[in-house]
Amino acid sequence: MATAVALAATACGPQKTEPVASASSVSSSPTAGSSPEASPSTDNKPGEASTSPSASASASASASSSSSPSPSAKQIMANGDESEQVRELQARLRQIKLMSVAPTGFYGSKTTAAVKSFQSKHGLNATGSVDEATWKKIQSDSKKPTADELRPSTVNEVAAPDPRCMQGRVMCISKESRTLAWMIDGKVVSTMDVRFGSENTPTREGVFDVGWKAKEWTSTIYHTPMPYAMFFSGGQAVHFSADFAARGYNGASHGCVNVRDKGKLSALFDQVQVGDKVVVYW
Repeated sequence: MATAVALAATACGPQKTEPVASASSVSSSPTAGSSPEASPSTDNKPGEASTSPSASASASASASSSSSPSPSAKQIMANGDESEQVRELQARLRQIKLMSVAPTGFYGSKTTAAVKSFQSKHGLNATGSVDEATWKKIQSDSKKPTADELRPSTVNEVAAPDPRCMQGRVMCISKESRTLAWMIDGKVVSTMDVRFGSENTPTREGVFDVGWKAKEWTSTIYHTPMPYAMFFSGGQAVHFSADFAARGYNGASHGCVNVRDKGKLSALFDQVQVGDKVVVYW
């Protein structure tokens, strides 16, 4: 235990690299965005529902048109909507390379822009909202999304594994793709999004071993919670970060590898053993 305490003396906590949210707002939402879909960086959900210019414009246009609008003008989805149909729309737009972020089910500014781009390219009324004609064309230009396309394991595309990850039990962590892949004998078992330390407190690169684990831990320096901590390099650890879950890549750690999906990390924590390998690479 004395060794554990000594190691944890350099344990990291979140940094505020951008004035996106106050410390109080982050701490008041420790479970917000515990999955990739809930990240505020994916489709600008905060505040979007209250400012829906596309939806308002469509509603005004409908009101000023004839009392019997054509079926093709009927609005199906628009800015501010949230549903499984919106998730399918986003997955289809991702297939045809008009969206790069993972489906969230929320129709925000990025979905609006993608729909508008699609409509412009196909000679449709570029409102940014989905009417029947737009939806039929999107469906014909794409295929029915798979379960993984609707709810991908990570927002970020997983990088090719480093050669040092191909043998044994390894947490293979890519700084380039900002992903962690849990691998056993060269096979990827699970993946998750991660973030790293800032330029002033970088996450160390190299090959390490898991030295010790703590399901519940609090940084002795920054006094921030570090659930499911797996220490691999002094006070640096892979652990869940409520700040990462709430603010995404608008923040950074003090050197640790932050994970924002608590459920996935909990499952990984149960599988990883002390002595398992950790590879951090570009």
